Amino acid sequence: MKKIKVTLLDIVEEIKSFYDYKKWHFLTINGVALQDNMLEVQWIFSKYETLEEIVIFYVEIQYEDIIPSIVNIIPSAIISQRELVDMFGVEVEGSAKGLYLDKDSIQMPLRGCLL
Repeated sequence: MKKIKVTLLDIVEEIKSFYDYKKWHFLTINGVALQDNMLEVQWIFSKYETLEEIVIFYVEIQYEDIIPSIVNIIPSAIISQRELVDMFGVEVEGSAKGLYLDKDSIQMPLRGCLL
């Protein structure tokens, strides 16, 4: 597994230059709550030819930061982006909330959940 730290300003360009749909499978976007009102956002890819090669791009953000969308590069990312919005209460460009949680559900259930 290779984990690559990038900035929020650079994440779209980093993924755009890395991603080749013939070589890499986009798995998901994941969030990990950190200390001090911080969130680690991870864009996770696996190589088609091998199960052992995983690449994770990640950024550390404040919950108030706006996360850029990668839907123009990987259209299926909209589902992961909307899950991030629902579970952590962050804003992702062009990603509405309400995909996974009903109005009467606990909102942002993973925000601030530290292991």
